[in-house]
Amino acid sequence: MKLKIRPLTLTRWNDFEKLFGKSGACGGCWCMWWRIKRSDYEKNKGAGNKRKMKKLVGENSVPGVLVYSCKDVIGWCSVAPREEFPVLNNSRVLKKIDEEKVWSIVCFFIDKNFRGLGKSVDILKGVIDYVQKRNGKIIEGYPVEPKNKKMPAVFAWTGFASAFRKAGFTEAARRSDTRPIMRYYIK
Repeated sequence: MKLKIRPLTLTRWNDFEKLFGKSGACGGCWCMWWRIKRSDYEKNKGAGNKRKMKKLVGENSVPGVLVYSCKDVIGWCSVAPREEFPVLNNSRVLKKIDEEKVWSIVCFFIDKNFRGLGKSVDILKGVIDYVQKRNGKIIEGYPVEPKNKKMPAVFAWTGFASAFRKAGFTEAARRSDTRPIMRYYIK
């Protein structure tokens, strides 16, 4: 099954809403977790975060990409220049490792009917192509590397380190046993 990666724009907003459902993917997040202060995030959980995301998209910002199989939206990947995710720097584990300009992958959301099929690797390869076309040189991801073999997908919204490795990413830093910082260098 060939996947298509498309930037989230207002013309694709309805697909984003459909994929995320009434819950906003996970607990009213609407993919705002790394974008706004925690207090604002909690205050806006649900409808407020949805409005903030829609405003971002309406301002011609592209906060990530939608993933399609045929005409059906099956996934989401939040990818943008790291500066768009200021909360990353509040984390002692995920703070900057250097001053390189990087694009960050901070979230995946895959329709439950397509989870566990290895789609993350295909999505990552599509994201590499997407960033390359936008003249990005380094892509950074913050996946989990679970200590146990089985981890519920709901807790792996930043992706799995194994998928990043299969897509050609290498470990750039590790400040936690379960959270490597992975990088892909575009040639």
